[in-house]
Amino acid sequence: MRQFQGRIVTPGTVTAKAVVTHGGLNTLASFQKALQFGDKNATCGDQNNPDLYGKAMAGKALCLPQTIGSTTGGMVIYCACAMGRQPACMLFSNPIDSLAAAGSILASVWLDGVNMPVVDSLGEEFLNYVRDDMTITVKDDGTVCVE
Repeated sequence: MRQFQGRIVTPGTVTAKAVVTHGGLNTLASFQKALQFGDKNATCGDQNNPDLYGKAMAGKALCLPQTIGSTTGGMVIYCACAMGRQPACMLFSNPIDSLAAAGSILASVWLDGVNMPVVDSLGEEFLNYVRDDMTITVKDDGTVCVE
């Protein structure tokens, strides 16, 4: 087991299986099926992301460097949370961008019963270590344990 320390963006604790991308997450392309067509597994629809394309993201520990794409990014994250199709947590190796932070924080504040911890600044070593299906535990203090 390895532990990584990050910065808490939205608080919470969770344990989930990892799904990992080494490229940026295009939020709109990735969550479009979940938001428009009712895909409850939030299967990644971004064909330009070979790490995630075709994989379920709902209920997973989404490990990524950063988000990319249009200014709808924050709204997409918020809507995925509102529809119950969000990842269990989002774990960024880099500092989070303002759009992803806004969507995550608004979901945390405005939506009752939504627990999607977000931790950023975990470092490149985190992203190089974690693999799909590893068990991830996020603690209250921003510690991320990878088994």
